[in-house]
Amino acid sequence: MFVGTIFVSIFSLLRKKLSNAKCGIFLFFYFPEGTPPVQRREAAAAAAPRGREMPKLRGEAFWRETLRSAHYVVAPMVDQSELAWRLLSRRHGAQLCYTPMLHAQVFLRDANYRRENLYGEACPEDRPLIVQFCANDPEVFVQAALLAQDYCDAIDLNLGCPQMIAKRGHYGAFLQEEWDLLQRMILLANEKLSVPITCKIRVFPEIDKTVKYAQMLEKAGCQLLTVHGRTKEQKGPLAGVASWEHIQAVRKAVSIPVFANGNIQCLSDVEECIRKTGVHGVMTAEGNLHNPALFEGRNPLVWEMAEEYLEIVQKHPCPLSYVRAHLFKLWHHTLQVYQQLREELAKVKTLEGIVDVNRELKLRCQEEIANQKEGEKPKEGLPFFHWICQPYIRPRGTEKGVRGKRALEEDEDGNSELLSKNKQKKKLRNPNKSFDPSLKPKYAKCDQCGNPKGNKCVFNMCRGCCKKRAFKETADCPGHGLHFKTKYEKSLLWQSSHTAIQNPEIRQRDVDVGETAVLKEAGDTTL
Repeated sequence: MFVGTIFVSIFSLLRKKLSNAKCGIFLFFYFPEGTPPVQRREAAAAAAPRGREMPKLRGEAFWRETLRSAHYVVAPMVDQSELAWRLLSRRHGAQLCYTPMLHAQVFLRDANYRRENLYGEACPEDRPLIVQFCANDPEVFVQAALLAQDYCDAIDLNLGCPQMIAKRGHYGAFLQEEWDLLQRMILLANEKLSVPITCKIRVFPEIDKTVKYAQMLEKAGCQLLTVHGRTKEQKGPLAGVASWEHIQAVRKAVSIPVFANGNIQCLSDVEECIRKTGVHGVMTAEGNLHNPALFEGRNPLVWEMAEEYLEIVQKHPCPLSYVRAHLFKLWHHTLQVYQQLREELAKVKTLEGIVDVNRELKLRCQEEIANQKEGEKPKEGLPFFHWICQPYIRPRGTEKGVRGKRALEEDEDGNSELLSKNKQKKKLRNPNKSFDPSLKPKYAKCDQCGNPKGNKCVFNMCRGCCKKRAFKETADCPGHGLHFKTKYEKSLLWQSSHTAIQNPEIRQRDVDVGETAVLKEAGDTTL
């Protein structure tokens, strides 16, 4: 690895010298046997020419040349649009992918987070690629984006996440009323970054306000806009139907490319959306998760998609929780039939175990197909038999007896009949537990980021912000167990003592000076 690092340094210098020359450089790396693939990719990426010397493309030119006129787009999905799934989707028609949403502040301060979520996944087959961040501070957002821009084709600002975690962290769709802040974030990013800045938004109930919102983002420097045709209140069982009218109005009002998001379950929906709204491309999340071949217009067998995905995971590993979550969605209808396999998938601890579950599912489905009667139709009103990839139509909040998750959580009377299943289990373990929101402790917020601060923090910050400030100021915070000042003073003391031991003459001179000072002080006292 040391030899490989030397080559990286040499060629990095050569790249700078020859960046303006009309010639190329052949890079050769030597890595000792056993060097991890991640370190090889990181070293090669560090030395490879970035090609950022060219002027930054904007608007239509950016979509046409950099994004290769992408029409079929896989959405950014937390813990679900990892490299392995992106590669599977690209094999089956996806033309553009986004990374999962990354937290800008964590990305900026945590090298492991950067490596696990972006640097370690650098892959030439995974382009074009857009990295998405959630952020609420212009400087933090831009600094994080600067660390990511060499690994992607654009940076996306998430203004569409409607989940409670986004509300607590003050990002996503909960920034859509703060137009001044958003303008500053996009203006700064557009000025500092060498790649274009894009945005993903949700709509307002009013079409006019949505149009003005989109125009504001375009004026600030946004080069591509993805519009999810739902409001931030439309989520989970209360999602409802996305408004293509809002998307169409935005498309007509702006000159930058627009992607549509919402109501996509099959390829015909993609074509209809483009025809009705006039957008440049269509993004899908749930449709892709239940059928990765959606953009091909195919409905393959569920175990075939699972086998292909698991093969990719073996080459590009990811957390087992990601794999399990993908298969729960891919096998959604089949697991309604084979409940035992659902339990086995939930308990399995290894990738090999998941492969075995997929093999068992395949055998059961093939046996069912062999015993199928002629003319038999799918059950439960499904368009296809359960062993075929197909969309999952989630229950709507308007249907009788269906309540939203948030509505359940906001019940204040603690009635066990109205609590979610998860809270009912907690109630069984602790009968005295109350879920009344008014009784929850109120935590003071961090002065820097708004997260709960440490109760004994000397800076009134959360641990992450406190660590950053304490390191910058070489200070201590006993409340968070940070001792930068103490360690620094100890290191100085050790260094001085170590220097004295190594240099006896200096030590003797210091002793002589000390003795002279003592004698002088004694003499002064006697006078």
